[in-house]
Amino acid sequence: MEHTADWELEAWAADLPGLLEQAARGMYALAGVRLKDGPRQTCSITVQGADGESLLVKFLSELLYLGGQKGLAFETFDLHMAGYTLQAELTGAPIATQDKEIKAVTYHRLAIHQEPHGLAVNVVFDV
Repeated sequence: MEHTADWELEAWAADLPGLLEQAARGMYALAGVRLKDGPRQTCSITVQGADGESLLVKFLSELLYLGGQKGLAFETFDLHMAGYTLQAELTGAPIATQDKEIKAVTYHRLAIHQEPHGLAVNVVFDV
C-alpha cells in the first residue's frame, strides 16, 4: 500500500521466524533491491525484542543498517529463536541497484495477529 511518505507491507507465515523472513523479503522487494552476481557473503546477527513486534522492527532495522553501512542485502535466512531472541545466519551479496531508499521501519499500527493460516502483520516503512 503506497503513500507519499510511507509504504505499508502485509506479510504472513506459519510462525514468527517465517514472518520475519517474509517481512524482510517484502521490504527488499518494495525497495527494488537487486544483488550483484558473484560470491555470496554470510553474516550472523543476534536481535532481541520485548515481543514479536519489537523484534520485527529491530530485525528489519538491522537489515536496513547493513544495507546502508555495508551495502549488503540478503536472500537466504536461517532464523532460530529462543523466546524473543533471534539468532540469524544471513547469506547475501552487495547491492547492485536499489529503486527507492527505505529510511526506517515504524511502529505505526504495528500488530502481529494470529490468523487461521498462521501469523500476519502489516509493517509501515518511512521512505
